[in-house]
Amino acid sequence: MDINEIAKLAGVSRATVSRYLNDGYVSKEKRELIARVINETGYVPSQQARTLRTGKTKLVGVIIPKINSHSVSRMVAGITKVLAQNGYQVLLANTDNNEKAEVDYLNLFAERNKVDGIILIATVFTNAHHKALDSLNVPVVILGQRLDGHSCVYQDDYHAIYDLTRSILKTSHTPGYIGVYEKDVAAGHERHRAFLDACASMDVAVDPKAQQSATFSVDSGYLSAEKILDAVPDVDAIICATDDIAFGAMTCLREYGKRIPEDVQVTGVGDSKLSKIMTPSLTTIHFYYLTSGVEAAKMLVDAMTDGDGVPRELRMGYEIYARTSSR
Repeated sequence: MDINEIAKLAGVSRATVSRYLNDGYVSKEKRELIARVINETGYVPSQQARTLRTGKTKLVGVIIPKINSHSVSRMVAGITKVLAQNGYQVLLANTDNNEKAEVDYLNLFAERNKVDGIILIATVFTNAHHKALDSLNVPVVILGQRLDGHSCVYQDDYHAIYDLTRSILKTSHTPGYIGVYEKDVAAGHERHRAFLDACASMDVAVDPKAQQSATFSVDSGYLSAEKILDAVPDVDAIICATDDIAFGAMTCLREYGKRIPEDVQVTGVGDSKLSKIMTPSLTTIHFYYLTSGVEAAKMLVDAMTDGDGVPRELRMGYEIYARTSSR
């Protein structure tokens, strides 16, 4: 069954069927005839033929740093919802935080027009990243980081941590910080910078030994908190770059006999599901991850359809959820 047979059975021209399949103008009467024949025959248009005809694959590549992340899953949910509504399918590429794999996928998706556009949930930008992004011949939207010269949707990491730290310092005077690697500009560098700036704004000195780096895991949060407690026993607040790090820190504090929040306040970032049911519940920052995925997909759809090629930026808002891990 092909488009010529559909046209013959419906009593219309091949061009009319083609317009129908590509959402062009077709009269109501002929549209109903074509729809009935397609339903009766079970005809499915060839994606390959459509690609050859239009130059469009109706596929979008989405590159993610890890698949088991609460924040990433919410962003992907927003992305796929919008893309499906606009007739696009998703090719999902998980890099497991491998910088080279991100670049490889950017190059792969761009080869031979495999996709109509790309969303990159970014962590770092190496020279190889810049080279790959600059050579793309399809629209790309970066989600989670800000990069000059490219369309992006990102969180307000700096002001969120700055405001949270200042609120904690109203009742704590010996703070510690557990962050992630600084090559991750948003979650690493910006959150750490915000913590230090907030402390400086309130004339609070921070012991370098009370600042530790972790990975995005509960275990590393535990180990980093242990290092802080051994080096600075009187620490009375630990600001963590993620909720998972905070969960590890809280476990360590309990094992050291510290009460939360009476002895040590703990905060996280992400408002994950566990943050609400932990005892005590975790004070954290809520970023609008689902909405940011929606906005990134909308931005990409606009660029793929009638975009003017001008890079656009959207900085998302945030909320601080004060719970029982802080005073």
